[in-house]
Amino acid sequence: MNAVEPAAGAGPIETDVVIIGAGPCGLFAVFELGLLDLKCHVVDILGKPGGQCSELYPEKPIYDVPALPIVTGQELTDRLLEQIKPFNPVFHFGERIDALAREPDGRFIMTTDDAKQFRAKVVVIAAGGGSFTPKRPPLDGIEAYEGTSVFYSVRRMEDFRGKDVLVVGGGDSALDWTLNLQPLARSLTLLHRRDDFRGAPHSVNEMRRLVDEGKVRLMIGQMTGLDGDAGTLQTVTVKTAGGEEKIVIDAMLPFFGLTMKLGPIADWGINLNENLIPVDTEKFETSEKGIFAIGDINTYPGKLKLILSGFHEAALMAQAAQKIVYPDKKVVFQYTTSSSSLQKKLGVK
Repeated sequence: MNAVEPAAGAGPIETDVVIIGAGPCGLFAVFELGLLDLKCHVVDILGKPGGQCSELYPEKPIYDVPALPIVTGQELTDRLLEQIKPFNPVFHFGERIDALAREPDGRFIMTTDDAKQFRAKVVVIAAGGGSFTPKRPPLDGIEAYEGTSVFYSVRRMEDFRGKDVLVVGGGDSALDWTLNLQPLARSLTLLHRRDDFRGAPHSVNEMRRLVDEGKVRLMIGQMTGLDGDAGTLQTVTVKTAGGEEKIVIDAMLPFFGLTMKLGPIADWGINLNENLIPVDTEKFETSEKGIFAIGDINTYPGKLKLILSGFHEAALMAQAAQKIVYPDKKVVFQYTTSSSSLQKKLGVK
């Protein structure tokens, strides 16, 4: 994984393709583009690769990636990074593309919030759903405990070993972490405002089994107050049908959903549909020639928001991108299993 900074006073960084977003789809796009000799720079507002997989559920198991019966978000990210090493992509983390303009020769000039500039013939938007921000529970003073006792994602499951944990919510995230953290926590309480859950039926049934066995406490109610000292949460006040109760806890995981913000992309002159980018299904190009969108940020008839789908979109996008970068180059479709030239690029020949 490479990262470089332009010299002071230097002009725009020149590359074939700029990929916006370093999640699984953006990383796999590096691979598909690399097979076609296209050089990539990857820009992501997060401080590391992996997108939602690394930021929101690095240790959460994923079951629907082909040939990997079970893989965590972080493991998938690590495997993708290993796969793209031969192509030496350059990463720019903690930066956001704020402005995009087309030059007279058809290339794009992009400027980040740090005033860094890129020039490329192709832009690939692989930004997931945009910038995701966890929804904060409406409790006074909760900000003081964020990052020490209140967490909106699980970075390391071991951090919760031997602790009294409160999980709040009724969706997949709340249920998944209830099941995953229960074996580690000293105690685990699941709080939801009603005895009706939106998660997968299997997860709901497994949670209720743990409740019946006394391994998880299920509370139906709502948080009304927090109490702690020096950034350390000590008790949470919960209002239930029977009155108010204070729960002694070490850590709280509220899963109230995510707020999606499309950000500067909305101002780039691309056709949008309900904060998503419509694309064709031949090459996943947007309404602007040379700008492609893959992964959760795009929309088309029959769209499935799966990592698997994003990988397929990246493969077709790369074929179209090559024609833009090398318009006079004859495209010969090859398989990695039989092409000695592709194997040489991958360092396996």
